[in-house]
Amino acid sequence: MVTGWHIVSPTLKGPVIRLPEPRYVQVSLRQPYSELQHIYSRLNVIMPTLVPLLFGTMTFGFEGKNGVRTSSLTQCQGILDVFFAHGQTELDTARMYAEGTTEQILSELNLKGATIDTKVYPVKPGDHSPVNLRNTFLTSLQHLKRDKIRVLYLHAPDRSVPFEDTLREVNNLYKEGKIEIFGLSNFAAWEVAEVVGICKAKGYVLPKIYQAMYNAITREIETELVPCCRKFGIRLVIYNPLAGGLFAGKVTSIDDQTSDGRFNPSSNMGKMYRARYLQEGYFNALELLKDVAEKHNLRLTEIALRWCQHHSILDVSDGIILGASSAAQLKQNCEDSAKGPLSQEVVDALDEACKIVKAHGSTPLYWR
Repeated sequence: MVTGWHIVSPTLKGPVIRLPEPRYVQVSLRQPYSELQHIYSRLNVIMPTLVPLLFGTMTFGFEGKNGVRTSSLTQCQGILDVFFAHGQTELDTARMYAEGTTEQILSELNLKGATIDTKVYPVKPGDHSPVNLRNTFLTSLQHLKRDKIRVLYLHAPDRSVPFEDTLREVNNLYKEGKIEIFGLSNFAAWEVAEVVGICKAKGYVLPKIYQAMYNAITREIETELVPCCRKFGIRLVIYNPLAGGLFAGKVTSIDDQTSDGRFNPSSNMGKMYRARYLQEGYFNALELLKDVAEKHNLRLTEIALRWCQHHSILDVSDGIILGASSAAQLKQNCEDSAKGPLSQEVVDALDEACKIVKAHGSTPLYWR
């Protein structure tokens, strides 16, 4: 196998493989993993083994807004620069993040050619009607100071609006060149199949990316959603790989009233994360993992990220969203994500921890 190659910008559009000879080959990450293996083998180059990272910007925003942990433009830029220095180029945001101010912060930063994906959440019934969806999305473009973005996600289903009406408007935005890719998030697997069916029947742009909650001890997507996405050629991008920061070990009990981080009980985001992860099953699972981590001289966050990379259902065509409140934190997480597989003892412990969470009925639904 030749060794004089590297991958530039492993984004959804596909990496560019540079060979020793002066030729380039574009590979689409939308292709099934088996097809990617065949292509790399035919080119006689080594296939990348790491799942691409995306940076989740949810904690960027104006001071005092819901969930904001970083409001300084200098600090935000420093965090992104660390991300870019590790060869990553995909940024994730949403209209609702930080009460709409995350997108404004991003518009003031040097994104160095990175792609931006945003999402429209149905805060109230009717938000995904054609008129409301368009108006909300155009507000995103205005705040981002862009004419177009890469991915527009429906952040969750708005079941008060017929899917066909919503999808028709998404298709209009796509035909107008305002979005490159259509995505879904927090939809049930059967709803994903319904969306695909409608889009095929009507000739609308198909969903090609799905953003899901997933980590080593929260695996609800594996049974139905993952097979659904694989069947329809939909890329999986996962959020909460560290269980919202629970793997950091700063929150140690259900009654912990920490005012720092995502579990701050005084913020709406904190209340959401407390309801999601501050459950008996999760803390029992972490107690098991702490012993294994200490035995192998590993941090829990490192274990969680390496599991996502090497032992989960993800492959190199998917993605992992990392968040961070400091450049140092992101640097560590990027470095941990680049490390190799875990020992079988650690993997077995994670499997057992996941069973503990499920046995306690603590696992949150992957759909909303």
